[in-house]
Amino acid sequence: MTADELRTKYINFFISKGHAQIQGKSLIPDNDPTVLFTTAGMHPLVPYLMGEPHPAGQRLVDYQKCIRTDDIEEVGDWSHLTFFEMLGNWSLGDYFKNESIKMSFEFLTSAQWLAIPVEKLGITVFDGEDGVPRDDESASVWKSLGIPQNRIAYLPRKDNWWGPAGTTGPCGPDTEIFYYVGDKPCGPDCKPGCSCGKWLEIWNNVFMQYNKKADGTYEPLARKCVDTGMGIERTIVTLNNKKSVYDTEIFSALIKEVEKITGVAYDCSDAAPGQSNQAENDKSIRIICDHLRSSVFILGDHKGPSPSNVGAGYILRRLIRRAVRHGRKLGVEGVFLSPLAETIIEQMKGPYPELFENRARITEELCREENKFLETLQKGEHEFEKLLPNLLKDPRKIMSGRLAFKLYDTYGFPIELTEELAAENGMKVNRQEFDEAYKKHQELSRAGSEQIFKGGLGDQGEIATCYHTATHLLHQALRTVLGNHVEQKGSNITAERMRFDFSHNAPMTAEELQKVQTIVNEQIKKDLPVRMEIMGLETAKAAGAIALFGEKYESQVKVYTIGNSASDYFSKEVCGGPHAEHTGKLGKFTIQKEQSSSAGVRRIRAVLEQ
Repeated sequence: MTADELRTKYINFFISKGHAQIQGKSLIPDNDPTVLFTTAGMHPLVPYLMGEPHPAGQRLVDYQKCIRTDDIEEVGDWSHLTFFEMLGNWSLGDYFKNESIKMSFEFLTSAQWLAIPVEKLGITVFDGEDGVPRDDESASVWKSLGIPQNRIAYLPRKDNWWGPAGTTGPCGPDTEIFYYVGDKPCGPDCKPGCSCGKWLEIWNNVFMQYNKKADGTYEPLARKCVDTGMGIERTIVTLNNKKSVYDTEIFSALIKEVEKITGVAYDCSDAAPGQSNQAENDKSIRIICDHLRSSVFILGDHKGPSPSNVGAGYILRRLIRRAVRHGRKLGVEGVFLSPLAETIIEQMKGPYPELFENRARITEELCREENKFLETLQKGEHEFEKLLPNLLKDPRKIMSGRLAFKLYDTYGFPIELTEELAAENGMKVNRQEFDEAYKKHQELSRAGSEQIFKGGLGDQGEIATCYHTATHLLHQALRTVLGNHVEQKGSNITAERMRFDFSHNAPMTAEELQKVQTIVNEQIKKDLPVRMEIMGLETAKAAGAIALFGEKYESQVKVYTIGNSASDYFSKEVCGGPHAEHTGKLGKFTIQKEQSSSAGVRRIRAVLEQ
C-alpha cells in the first residue's frame, strides 16, 4: 500500500462514519509561542478541543503535515524523521471511547480497509494515577473486539495520558495501538509498550474526559472529546512489512536521485553506523533525504520562513546545512539540493498543492542557502583542521566551548557541525561553555537555544485571547493607514506581547505608526462587541471578510466581526479564535517596535496594558 492509498482510505473511512473532512493547516502555528512548528495533527485543533465550536461540526477528519526536531540528532537511523504526516479524526462532544475504539479497530482489521491480522495488534491503556482510576472501560472494549488480556498493557501517566495544555484544563487517558514486528518476545514481560523494539506504535486515541483544577484534583468534563492520530510513514512500514520508512515508496524515488547525484549506492545495510563505510554512507543518504524533505515543506508552506539565525528559520537553516554537510561527506562539491527538491515536489504536489505553487521559492531559497553555506563550510573546516593537531594533544579529548564559539562567531560555523567534526576525531565539545559564550554575544528567540527543539501547546487564556483580538484591530488599522495591499503574514503571541507580520515594502514612518496606534485604541475605547458567525467561505468573502492569502479553509468558516452590526463594523475576518467578547477588555495598545521581518514583510511588536 502506498502513502497516497492510505491517506485516501483513512479519509474515506471516516467520511463514511459521518466525519467532515477539514483542511490540514500550516506548519507554522498561529499565536503559539511554545512551539516553532506544528508538531502533531491535533495542534491546530486545540481551540476546538478546549470548547470552541468548529464550523464543520463535531466529527472531523484530516491529514496534517508536522515537524518535530527534538530527535534531530537521531535522524539517520532506521526510524526517526523530522517531517511526517499525521492522519487524525476527532469527536468534539459527540462519540466517546466505545465508538472511537470500535472505529479504529474496524479500519485496521477489516478486509475492506487495512486488513491487519488481529493477532498482530497490541494495546496499552492508562493504569490509573493521582486519584484517576484505571481505564477499564477502554480495556473492556478492546477485549470485546478480540484483543486478549495478555496483549493489553496497563501503563502509567507518562505513557498513556494527555494534558492539560497548561497547569489546569482538559486532559485524559489515551489508548495506544501497537503492531508486533518481532519474531519472539524479548522476555516474559514483553508486552505492548515494551522498549525492546518489537512493538511499533501506529495509532493513539486520546480521551479528554477530565478537567484538572488548580488544587490538583480532577473532575469529569460535561463535554468529552476524542483526539486520535496515526502516522502515515510508520503505518506504511507496517503494512508493507518493511524494516524502515526509507525502504518504502515514500523515499524510494528520492533515494534513487541521491544515488545518481552522489554516485554512492544505497545498500540498506544492516551494519550499525561506524562498522562499515557502507553503513556510514547509508546514514548520510537518509539524513539528506529526511532533511531536504523537511526543508521543502517548510519553504513550500505559505507561512514558511527563510533560513535565518532565529526561531523556525534557524531550524530550517540547520536542516539545509546538515544535508549539505552529508552531501559533502558523500563527495558532492557543488549545489545539489535544488534538483533533488523537484523530486519531492512532484511526488507530493497532489495532497500538498502549495509545494507546486511555491516551487520557485523553494528552489531559489535552497540554492541561495547552499551557496552561502558552502563558503562557510570551506572556511570553517579549514580553520578546524588548523586547530586539530593541538586539540588532539589534549588527553581529555575535549574541545573548548570558547574555541567552538570562535568558529561560530568568526566564520559562521554552526556548533552542531563543530560537534560532528569533533566526534569524527574522537572528541567532544564543551557545549555548556559554548552556550555561555553564545548567550553573552546574542540572545536567541524567546524559545532560547536550550528550548528550541521543545514543543507544547498555545495559551488559550484571557491574556492570549485579548492579544489575539488585538491582531484583528491592528490588521485593519494598518490597511486603513497604509492601504489594502497589507495582508497578515503571521503572528506570535505570549503573555507579555504580540508580534504581527504584514506585507509592506517600506519602513513605516513615526506618523504612520502613531496613526495606527491611535486607531486601535479608539476601537478599544468604543468597547465594540465581537461577534462570531459560521458561513460559507465565499459568502464570507462577499460580506467583506478578510481571509489570509494561501491559508487552507473549510467550506464553512468562522467569521469574527468587530463592530455594532453586520454592516457597521471596523473589522471582519475569517479566523478560528479565540476572541474577547468586547474590545473594552483589551486595555491600552502600544506599539513598541516596527522593523523588517523579511523581503517585503514588516513586523510590529506591541503590548496591551490594563
